[in-house]
Amino acid sequence: MRHCIYPGTFDPITYGHLDVLARAAKLFDRVTVAVAENAGKAPLFTAAQRLEMIAPNVAKWPHVTVTTFSGLLVEFCLQQKADAIIRGLRALSDFEFEFNMALMNRHLEPKVETLFVMPNEQFSYTSSSLVKQVATFGGDVRHFVPPNVAVALKGAFAPGRG
Repeated sequence: MRHCIYPGTFDPITYGHLDVLARAAKLFDRVTVAVAENAGKAPLFTAAQRLEMIAPNVAKWPHVTVTTFSGLLVEFCLQQKADAIIRGLRALSDFEFEFNMALMNRHLEPKVETLFVMPNEQFSYTSSSLVKQVATFGGDVRHFVPPNVAVALKGAFAPGRG
C-alpha cells in the first residue's frame, strides 16, 4: 500500500488544500493529513481546532486520516511508514522554498520522496494567510474555505472578541 503524508499548518484549511488532497487521494492508497503543531508560525487556531475543522471535510475519503505532528517531517514519515510527502505548488513563488525543503528532506531521509502537485488554477492565489486577512476585515471568505471554516473564521474575528 502506497502511503503519503500531506503536511501543513492548515491555519485554516482552504479549498486549495482540499484540491491538492483530492489529487493525493487519487494517487495513493492511504493519505495522512499532518497538521504541524510547531510550524514556527503563530497560528490563529490551535492544532485541535484545525483538526476539528479538517475532519468533516475529508470524511468522503475513507483512506484519508488527519493527525498532528511535531519535529522533523521525515521522522514523522518514517514513523508512519509513508512512502512520500505531497506538497501543493500554487505559483512559481512557492517553488524555491518547496524545492529547498524537498532537497533537505531527501538529504535527511532518501527513502521518502517529495511529490509536487498543482491545484486547480482557481485556487492558485488562495492562501490561508490571505483568507485570514480578508476575514479580519469582515470580508466574505465562503468562496475560499468550507462552510465550517468560514463560521470559525467569522467567530475568531467577531467584534468584541479577544
